[in-house]
Amino acid sequence: MPALDREMLAADPIAQFADWWRRAADEVPLPDAMTLASAGADGSPDARMVLLKGFDERGFRFHTNYSSAKGRQLAANPRAALVIYWRELDRQVRVRGPVERLPEDESDRYFQTRPPDRQIGAWASPQSVPLRDRAELDELVRETRERFGAEIPRPESWGGFLVRPEEIEFWQGQVGRLHDRFLYSRARTGWRLERLAP
Repeated sequence: MPALDREMLAADPIAQFADWWRRAADEVPLPDAMTLASAGADGSPDARMVLLKGFDERGFRFHTNYSSAKGRQLAANPRAALVIYWRELDRQVRVRGPVERLPEDESDRYFQTRPPDRQIGAWASPQSVPLRDRAELDELVRETRERFGAEIPRPESWGGFLVRPEEIEFWQGQVGRLHDRFLYSRARTGWRLERLAP
């Protein structure tokens, strides 16, 4: 990649992310894959892959079961970090900030866009709970299919989260590991932008 200079970056990090996102959406097989890091009440860190399901001036959205391990961790300690890595572009974006649940109507709207099998999965899977075997999960899916017809409502235990960024870092790989890194930090009057050493 060519060198990344400060003059090439937007003043607003969400606009900068949108610019990088457009290219990733065109060139990367799974551009919305991201690592979500959280910590429970005891402070122990945890991380897993989730899918980015939208972003705007408020922040970055994803959806999950509120009773899952990550859902419980975010309830106990409502802060998170995200890492979005596009290997094919040798680019990475890191986000840190507080987390809040999305309003129910937003979660409802997104849930209705999901394929029926994923809607059923949201009901059938007791996420993060031990199962005897795969047959137990298959039976839960069968029971859920019988319970609902074509209209599958969103479970109350499932919905969206919003990460409101306080910091967003843009990283672009370079030769010799002398990478370009720029950090946007939220300030009282807007965003502060500074280059970081690799």
